[in-house]
Amino acid sequence: MLSDSMNHAFLTHAAANDAALLRRLATQVGTPFWIYDAALVRRQIAAIKELTEGTGLQARYAMKACPATKVLREVQQAGIWIDAVSGNEALRAMRAGFSGGSQPPTILYTADVFRDNAMQVILENNLMPNIGSPGMIRELASAGYRGPIALRLNPGFGHGHVNACDTGGPSSKHGIWHSETAATVQEAQKAGLKIVMLHAHVGSGPQIEELLQNLDLLASEFAALLPQFPEVEAVSLGGGIPHDYRGGRAFDLAPLGEMLKKARTRLCEAAGREIRVEIEPGRFYVAASALLVTTVTDLKQTQTNAKGPGATFAMVDAGFVDLVRPAMYGSFHRITLPEHSADEAVEPIVVAGPLCESGDVFTRDSAELLAPRPLPVPNPGDLLVLHDAGAYGYAMSSNYNSIGRAPQLWLEDGQITQISRRETLEDVLKLETDEAI
Repeated sequence: MLSDSMNHAFLTHAAANDAALLRRLATQVGTPFWIYDAALVRRQIAAIKELTEGTGLQARYAMKACPATKVLREVQQAGIWIDAVSGNEALRAMRAGFSGGSQPPTILYTADVFRDNAMQVILENNLMPNIGSPGMIRELASAGYRGPIALRLNPGFGHGHVNACDTGGPSSKHGIWHSETAATVQEAQKAGLKIVMLHAHVGSGPQIEELLQNLDLLASEFAALLPQFPEVEAVSLGGGIPHDYRGGRAFDLAPLGEMLKKARTRLCEAAGREIRVEIEPGRFYVAASALLVTTVTDLKQTQTNAKGPGATFAMVDAGFVDLVRPAMYGSFHRITLPEHSADEAVEPIVVAGPLCESGDVFTRDSAELLAPRPLPVPNPGDLLVLHDAGAYGYAMSSNYNSIGRAPQLWLEDGQITQISRRETLEDVLKLETDEAI
């Protein structure tokens, strides 16, 4: 049974309120910078390990959320497997210590398209591909692959925190539409590819209750399908454990643990044999683990006119090149000013970055409208912190405006390690060539 202390505690980053530490680090490495809390990563890993400790249960890490080698090694040491979505992700996982091969499939390659080196990596390392589009079977056969495969299905339902994040249903590009399953199975049989795993991802709604309902329905759908798949050894119910970006409170995972055990019993009975049940969270492991620390450079105002209300803008040196989620789909990240006291008066503040894009604003809503935050009025030079940025933060950062990616720091037992440095112009330009081909 999952402990109450683990399930109901607030996920508090060790450095979040340590203004002196953040100021020292800002002086040493400059801003913006990322800082991860090793204790929070391990706490979340432990929660998933406890969730899947029963017979026939296995957890994976959807490493796209945060592929830092430090995180991958923590996951590997805990016996959690990997869900990789590119050839380079699979290679990165192997460099961090994960084994190749498909017995067991420690690294699962999940995608809707084979891009770049993906096919080569699968063939050279005997990785099991998780097929998300029917045509991928023909590509595998043409490339000479004859190993086991998984099928990713779109069951026709699911929910992301915004529509753009739906991973199941008619608006989702992911997986093979459920009515196309039989035709895809025939293609696999013609190609001599053995289907040993079924997979679907129905996304994470705003509450874990919705996830539980969707996973229970998904388990029923797979139970109905299993008699048609005599060689299937495993069923993956996907990821999607939500994270409380607004309050920082952990969800109670005990009902999810019970649901997984019941789902496995149902699936084993439907198949008439042992079936391994997998889950593959990504966000859950790392969302709370990282802060993005930036500096306020100026405070300026616009005035109300016929077009709309005026606003107070706190300009900061981080932008969507660092954390793109708010600009991409209005995602909420808590914002604090650690050098200001908690009892200061607050005013509505828009937090905006340095990029030559009007959308470079951290305080927008899902309709792309400004959503000022109640914050103490900052002064130029103050540190400002964006919380819960470990998932899809650094992993989705870019070099737009030729800006180098910010450094990543790792906080462990009071010690700080820099795990990636700030990129320079030389780093940004190093891929440019002038070669005839």
